[in-house]
Amino acid sequence: MNRKWVLGLASAASVMVALDATVVTTALSRIRLDLGTSIEQLEWTVNAYSLSFAVLLMTGAVLGDRYGRRLVFTTGLALFTAASAACALAPGVGWLIAARAVQGAGAALVMPLAMALLSAAYPPRDRPKALGLFSGLTGLAVVAGPVVGGAVTQGLAWQWIFWLNLPIGLAVIPLVLRRIPESRGAGGRVDAGGLVLVTGAALGLVWGLVRSHAAGWGSAEVTGTLLAGAVCGLAFVAWQRVAARPMVPLGLFRLRGFVAGNAAGVFLYASLYGSLFFAAQYFQTGRGDSPLAAGLHLLAWTASVTVVAPLAGRLVNRVGARPLAALGLTLQAAGMGWLALVATPSVAYWEMVAPMLIAGAGVSMAMPAAQTAVLNAVASEQIGKASGVFNTGRQLGGVFGVAVLALVFTRAGSYAGPAAFTDGFAPAIAVSGALSLAGAVGALAIPGRRTTPVLPAAAPVLTPGR
Repeated sequence: MNRKWVLGLASAASVMVALDATVVTTALSRIRLDLGTSIEQLEWTVNAYSLSFAVLLMTGAVLGDRYGRRLVFTTGLALFTAASAACALAPGVGWLIAARAVQGAGAALVMPLAMALLSAAYPPRDRPKALGLFSGLTGLAVVAGPVVGGAVTQGLAWQWIFWLNLPIGLAVIPLVLRRIPESRGAGGRVDAGGLVLVTGAALGLVWGLVRSHAAGWGSAEVTGTLLAGAVCGLAFVAWQRVAARPMVPLGLFRLRGFVAGNAAGVFLYASLYGSLFFAAQYFQTGRGDSPLAAGLHLLAWTASVTVVAPLAGRLVNRVGARPLAALGLTLQAAGMGWLALVATPSVAYWEMVAPMLIAGAGVSMAMPAAQTAVLNAVASEQIGKASGVFNTGRQLGGVFGVAVLALVFTRAGSYAGPAAFTDGFAPAIAVSGALSLAGAVGALAIPGRRTTPVLPAAAPVLTPGR
């Protein structure tokens, strides 16, 4: 077996999935105009992907261990590729939302198994280098997503951001079947009850938030879905106590570092994904930029991950996760607050560079620190489960971040014009800063360096559902 084939094919699949998470951000304004979508429908084009990704992520890993990693990996690739074609062919927003949900399900099979195939192919001595290259390429895809999305949307049409996945998927699938050997893990059963309950909880809570502005907080729809989501959440916790193979071992939540690291991560990604959802639209709808210009302007914010995150990943084992996570989230809060103050339809771009750089450096610093806090809190045999919980929380945090910021936006602004959009954008970004500040407070509960066993810092894999 040539390990370079495994690394190359796993990375190609990961790049395709990661690119699709952010490539849509700079296409949202054109999708809204072409399909005549409301703010709620536009939210679901993003959240449908992230929600299905989140709730199926841990299930995908279990299925791969039981039925074969290569088999489930190629199934996920085929599902993702077919759903991409369905997105491109969408005649209306309902079709697009449904196809995005299927895309998310395919991504949930691809991402954990790409890393599992790499781990199986490389011996422990060479594994960190392979995983580091894999994570670096994935991170670059996330950073490049808004620029690629803007260029493709402006040069061709927004549908082509999905058509681009077809040649990649059709080329990678047969090569995977030919070049990567099958492997399995310890096996196990899918926690079907837990999967149903956590899906119901997430869907009920997000649906209630999204619909609260249009239907009203006191409506039967909103009250009923929020209540159903809360009930499903409580039932999920109760089920995990008695399930033979629980999706989330509740004993992990007795570990302070695990809880604090996950809390910091959820708020981090809620702030990040929510603000990214609106920032790309602000440059186009609020300032009149082209899609490509919007993507390029966002680089002041997103590109710092390629420089700061690796440095923070190396520094976290020297100073501990707590100071980096808390400081990083505070910087992100400061950057978002500053951006909320200067955002107007006529503001010069250079006035937004400093707050975006500060926010970008902060989030890039907090990413590896929060993840490392979670992994360092658990025993070595629990790292897989702990990583799955963190990544699921990351995706769900992004879903709730988009929903909360959209709720704030609709109360103060609209798409009626640049001024109306900015009226909603500024308070929404301010709330993004508040979410990040809440994460910084949570990060202060991460144990100090002396009480935390030191494990190698995990390179952040930035596959957001956006």
